[in-house]
Amino acid sequence: MTGGSLDIQGLVSGYGKVRTVHGIDVSVLAGRVTALVGSNGAGKSTTMRAVVGLLPVEAGAIHFDGEPVHGLTSDQRVNLGLVMVPEGRLIFSHMTVEENLRIGAFAPRARDRVRENLSFVYDLLPRLAERRRQLGGEQQMLALGRGLMAEPRLLLLDEPTLGLAPVMVQKIFETIESLAQSGLTIVLAEQNVQMTLSLAATGYVMENGRIALQGKGRELLENPDIRQAYLGI
Repeated sequence: MTGGSLDIQGLVSGYGKVRTVHGIDVSVLAGRVTALVGSNGAGKSTTMRAVVGLLPVEAGAIHFDGEPVHGLTSDQRVNLGLVMVPEGRLIFSHMTVEENLRIGAFAPRARDRVRENLSFVYDLLPRLAERRRQLGGEQQMLALGRGLMAEPRLLLLDEPTLGLAPVMVQKIFETIESLAQSGLTIVLAEQNVQMTLSLAATGYVMENGRIALQGKGRELLENPDIRQAYLGI
């Protein structure tokens, strides 16, 4: 995989008249994991949704591989390789695992390689291969696999382990690490701050729609304020 870089400059966004992100700057290096951490309502999801075009950019700019994308539609951004796996998973329970995966290949850049991408997803997530003809199931892995079917160059993951048992949390993080090692760029918003910052090259701590702290992932993990606020240490 060849990941793309992302630069967010002075981003202001929100829902209707309510602004929840207030002029943030975030730089995402190609082929690395960048973490967004913070409490619920800090602005992590809003930032991700604005990047992929699901929320308006009221001010500021978003550049993907040096090119402005904030004026593009969400479909156009997906076709460039900007793909988000949202919180909530949004799996179609009346469809099989494989049918759900195939929906992820709607972007023109991925339509001609559905078979190859299915093989890649099944190799990466063998539990999905075992359940390919079942309805729904394995929702978080399925949501991740469906995102990969779009052939992302930058994958935004919003709370990928929410509500999962510890063994599944470990599996999801192992998968994220494997994807990053393959060269995919990943932006990760996750409540598991310990594992997230351990994996991330760079981290941004968001508070009330602003960047409160930023730095290397492991350096932030050793920050006493972070440890007290998010790790209870």
